[in-house]
This record gives sequence, C-alpha cells and structure tokens, in this order.
Amino acid sequence: MTNEAHIDATKPVREGEQLDLAALDAYLEQQIPELSGELVVEQFPSGYSNLTYLLRKGDTELVLRRPPEGVQVKSGHDMGREHRVLSGLQGVYPLAPRPLAYCEDPSVLGAPFYVMERRRGIILRKKIPRDLGVDADALHRMCGSLVDQLGALHAIDLEAAGLADLGRPEGYVQRQVEGWITRFEKAKTSEVAEIQQLGAWLRDNLPPESGAATLVHNDYKFDNVMLDPEDLTRIVAVLDWEMCTVGEPLMDLGTLLGYWVQSDDDPRWQAMAFGPTSTPGAMTRRELAERYAETTGRDVSNMLYYYCFALLKIAGIVQQIYYRFKKGFTKDPRFAMLDQIVLALGQTGVKAIERGSY
Repeated sequence: MTNEAHIDATKPVREGEQLDLAALDAYLEQQIPELSGELVVEQFPSGYSNLTYLLRKGDTELVLRRPPEGVQVKSGHDMGREHRVLSGLQGVYPLAPRPLAYCEDPSVLGAPFYVMERRRGIILRKKIPRDLGVDADALHRMCGSLVDQLGALHAIDLEAAGLADLGRPEGYVQRQVEGWITRFEKAKTSEVAEIQQLGAWLRDNLPPESGAATLVHNDYKFDNVMLDPEDLTRIVAVLDWEMCTVGEPLMDLGTLLGYWVQSDDDPRWQAMAFGPTSTPGAMTRRELAERYAETTGRDVSNMLYYYCFALLKIAGIVQQIYYRFKKGFTKDPRFAMLDQIVLALGQTGVKAIERGSY
C-alpha cells in the first residue's frame, strides 16, 4: 500500500447534513461556469465543528464548508471570515488553499458557505497507520515541522496579506478569556466546578500585553494540517481558518499545547487524540514550546497561562458541540460523551495550575 492510499477520504453525507444538490449545482454553474458534469457530493466525516464536503464535477474536485445546524456562536463558524483570510493569504502564505467562491445568501443552502480548491494530502487524526513507516525519529521531525510552520504563520506580513485590520490586538488576551467564559456559560448543560475555577484563575493572572501582534490561526493542531504523502515531514496545507484573527501569538501556541495529548494525561482526554502526540518519538508540550522559542525568539516563560487558557477554550468548544447534541441539532453519535471531555479538561487545567507546569 502506498502513502497515497492514506489521503483524507470521504463518506456518504450524514443524516440531517445533506445539501440541496439542485440549488448548489445552479450556484456553481453561475459562479464557476468552467465546471461541467454531474454534481456528486460526499462528506469528510472527521471534523467536530463546521461541516466539510467534497464536491465532484466531472474531473474536478472542490471542497465546500458551511456551519452546522443549531449554531449559537457565529464567530466560531464565520464562513465569510475564513474566505477573506484564505483570499488574503494567496501569494503570501502558500499553505493556504485557494478559495473559489463565497455565498452569504442563506436561500441557497440554508447558511453561508464557501468553496475552495481541494488539496491532497494525509491528515493524522489519531494514530499513525503502521504502513506509513513512521519511526520515532521521523515523528520527532514531523513535530518539529508542525511547530516551525506555526512560527512561519506568525511571521506573515499582515499588510501584504491585507489582514492588518482583521482583529483588535489591544486587550486581545482579556477579551478571549472573558469571551470563552461567557460562551461556556451560555452553552452549559450542567455545572462544572473545575471550569469555573479555571476561569477565575485566568482572570486573576492576566499577563501584561506583549505588543507583538501577529496573525493567529486559533485552531492550529495536527489534524488541521495536511502532510505530503511522499514526505510526511513536509506540510502541504493548513486548514480551518474560520477563527483566524490578529492577536497574541502565544495564544496560538497555547492552543497547540492544549490539544497536545501526552501519555500521562487524563485517559478521557487521551481517547480524543488530535494526532499522534503521545506516540513514541513525539515531542512533549515543553519541547514544543522550547522549539518555538528557539525558532521565533519569543519568551515562553509564561506558557502555563496560555496552556490553561487553551484548555478552557477547548472545553468551551466541546461544550457548544455537546449542547447542539443535547438539543437534537445533530445526531452524530460521537458527541454523546463530550460532557465527560469537558470535565476532563477542567480537571486537567486545575491540576496543571496546582503543579505549576504544563
């Protein structure tokens, strides 16, 4: 089996997440008239947030992204924002896929959506398939590439990309902390004392502003990058830009660390796994932070704060998904136990604060 066999695959569209094919076909004919052939739609099944579909028109493959049903927080599913970011990054950051069309008219598919080119590569979501032949040394180098590419993302020229006004850097960290505490409260289905404790600690320990604003991806992790099938240490695409903004780059590194599950972490959180981060050869969270500091020159001495914020943010994201499941907006069976993940994240954050390390 070649590595090509592991390129991200699709499945039939899930119940309740079908698209109006006639309306979509008419839209594509108008917006991308060079396409021809019957429209066939399948779904990329592994994401937990926005819905992602593979469109086939003749010999052409495209990708469509739209928000899920029952969304409470529009900013986390902003298709217009994602389209704008991808458009700005063309010619500036080669790992950003090329957007082709954006539709804000909900009468077409019931929600805003956009269409982009399909990049072909391997996405590592949990374990590394054995037949990829990745040993401990190769995985270590893959981890290095991942964090190095985050540093490259933070070096993007905002003016050249036309994205300098994408966010408000002043007060960014405090707004993020307050915003995610509020989002969790709005989506909560039960009281979680550890999340409240984590939020209080973050409020009481706000770091001084660094004044070094960069582009911030806000969801950067192993399963949001695509790897070259011929060289798994080379990243060929960075995906899922809908939460991208301008702000504190250490918040982005914190997000990567928050999703970086190690073998000594809570078993409930280990079971989620957003990549082979606990496989022998993988860097530790501390090694990632040190590598980032080495390549960017940034001070990472306060990474415990940004790691704990990431745990709160991820808990908020998971809680929003669980809320949609409880309210019946999605029937995806993967979501049934997400309340336990929220609890595990809160407990992980409290323990990290108590021991003073991430």
